Amino acid sequence: MYRSQLFVPLLALLLLLGGLFHEDRAMAQQPCPADHDKLLAVLKANVKASGGPANGGFETNEWAAIVGRDGTVCAVAFSGPTADSQWPGSRLIAAEKANTANGLSLAEMALSTANLYAGVQPGGPLFGLQETNPVNQAAAYVGDPKTFGSASDPLVGKPIGGVVVFGGGLALYDGKSIVGGLGVSGDSSCADHNVAWRIRAALGFDKVPAGVNPNRKDAIVYDLDPGGKSASGWGHPLCAGTEADIAAELGAGVGGSINK
Repeated sequence: MYRSQLFVPLLALLLLLGGLFHEDRAMAQQPCPADHDKLLAVLKANVKASGGPANGGFETNEWAAIVGRDGTVCAVAFSGPTADSQWPGSRLIAAEKANTANGLSLAEMALSTANLYAGVQPGGPLFGLQETNPVNQAAAYVGDPKTFGSASDPLVGKPIGGVVVFGGGLALYDGKSIVGGLGVSGDSSCADHNVAWRIRAALGFDKVPAGVNPNRKDAIVYDLDPGGKSASGWGHPLCAGTEADIAAELGAGVGGSINK
């Protein structure tokens, strides 16, 4: 009798643990929107320093990262010949941009990291947003630097966390739902946005359903006045180059063309 009384809760516990184990495995096995090789090829094709088109900024090499819908990093790449051919700090920034865009977008509406700038300024409705999802330091600062940007980058398979509130992060949509996020870093934030916009389109994940600007959805909005006030509430500063003009050509930006 005593053994049978113990057996039932023990069996229930084992079943529960088994269910959690399978659930964890299912989450870990979620497909990456694009693998390392695909991301690398598309990144290189859309950065001027690696043979791609101009994006209006410094035209330096870039890092790119993708997270799945669960926020786990699943691909990291760089466009230059070596890992230090682009800003080393941009590896984590790219991953955090991907995390931000994915984490603050829904199946019905996208927010790019560029859309967050105005709202997080003092007095804005999103002030303090950057502090809400700390970087996962256990993932961010480990691993062999020789593997950074490769298919075995130590960020892969881990949630990175972090919130970035300037251009370069976009949510990924396959036409049915949101499937993750993309982050690009290594140039001006405005150029990063342009590169990310090109990459997302090349990957086929630009089926954005809606956003804070009706026509261009999660495009960067250049509507800050000289005092830094955004007319829409979703604005981003102009950068020093021709990023806004190129964004207008791509359909990646709203307003702000210096040639108009």
